[in-house]
Amino acid sequence: MQRIVIVGGGAGGLALATQLGKSLGKRGLAHITLVDSARTHVWKPLLHQLAAGSFDTHAEEIEYLAQARWNHFKFRLGSLTGVNRVAKTVQLAASHDDAGREITPAQELAYDTLVIAVGSQTNDFGTPGAAQHAIKLDSPQAARHFNDRLINACIRAQSVPREAGSGRLTVAIVGGGATGVELAAELHAAARILANYGFDHIHPEKDLQIVLIEAAPRLLAQLPERLSDSALRELRKLAIEVHTNERVVAVDADKLTMASGKVVSSTLTVWAAGVKAADFLKTLGAGPNGEEPLETNKLNQLAVNGNLQSTRDASIYAFGDCAACQQPDGTWVPPRAQAAYQQAMYLVNALPRLAKGEKVAPFVFRDQGSLVSLSEYSSVGSLMGSLTRGSFFIEGQLARMMYWGLHKQHQLALGGFKKTALITLSELLDRTYRPRIKLH
Repeated sequence: MQRIVIVGGGAGGLALATQLGKSLGKRGLAHITLVDSARTHVWKPLLHQLAAGSFDTHAEEIEYLAQARWNHFKFRLGSLTGVNRVAKTVQLAASHDDAGREITPAQELAYDTLVIAVGSQTNDFGTPGAAQHAIKLDSPQAARHFNDRLINACIRAQSVPREAGSGRLTVAIVGGGATGVELAAELHAAARILANYGFDHIHPEKDLQIVLIEAAPRLLAQLPERLSDSALRELRKLAIEVHTNERVVAVDADKLTMASGKVVSSTLTVWAAGVKAADFLKTLGAGPNGEEPLETNKLNQLAVNGNLQSTRDASIYAFGDCAACQQPDGTWVPPRAQAAYQQAMYLVNALPRLAKGEKVAPFVFRDQGSLVSLSEYSSVGSLMGSLTRGSFFIEGQLARMMYWGLHKQHQLALGGFKKTALITLSELLDRTYRPRIKLH
């Protein structure tokens, strides 16, 4: 029986394990194992809501063990430390609890097919002080950490005299991409709600100052300019301070310094600029007998061919943000959630055929457009489809509905219609008795 090991339980990895479990695992055609260093899954595009406290992960957090039981695959807790390409085994580090006690020992898993989908992490480009003083919003743990510090800062601000002309609490967000823009709007909305729960001195325009800093000439630089302009207008309506063409060169505990010499005070700093793959991928696959590691680029992404196979080992696949995949037209697949999902669905069909030695057409990314949520205020986006040439722009309630639909599509891929309907009903019921924001 073919042994398929998938490392990384993000949106793409978990969807792949789920669908392969249903198609192959259920019929006993393959033994599928998903590996992740966490025990639960949170959809990454919601991290900005988790950071602001407007999203309760317990309402829909997916437990890997339960998902595996329901969808005919196995789950192993651990983080990848090495791959023996000759013996075809992966090495997993031991896992420990908060007190340092061992949960699982170091493990070794055998594979016939290995799929690496470990995603990406925030790239601070080596900026002095960023690692020490900025929170990188690239994991649920980091988002929860930011939320804890935000609530603590709000409580502290209640007793600190306000200085003339300045807010009591300043949140600086480095990076004007989708994450930074969405977080800025979400924090503004969160401040309004906090005022109803005892933080009556935290006014989003007077007492909370939100500063968004982007090195490029405009926000959302990778997306259409019209979308960028619309997002900027909405943020300015909320009195969010936006700096473009400003590159951060130093981060301190209470301020940020720009290349232009400008200095921005900051109570809390979030770094949401740039992504790269994990550093350990640079040496992955190297062997004691001189076996060379898998090929990577300068962002540590694994180089793959059109079938998503690593260039130096056909039995090892990689997709999502941790993979560099060139398209037939010479462009590269972008590090976006929709690309990872499309690649996962491609591998659901391609892996069984490639294992039999059949030829499979290369993966081609179909850009379906982009959507950016501005909390309860608005959403903006550009959509692409077979009914139009190029793209068309949407905003307001329609864009908000489509952004919500993307989340539901993810839930459908993992749980099916019945479970997604129950989750949606639960979300509606939660609104009637839970606080609108996390307060602890």
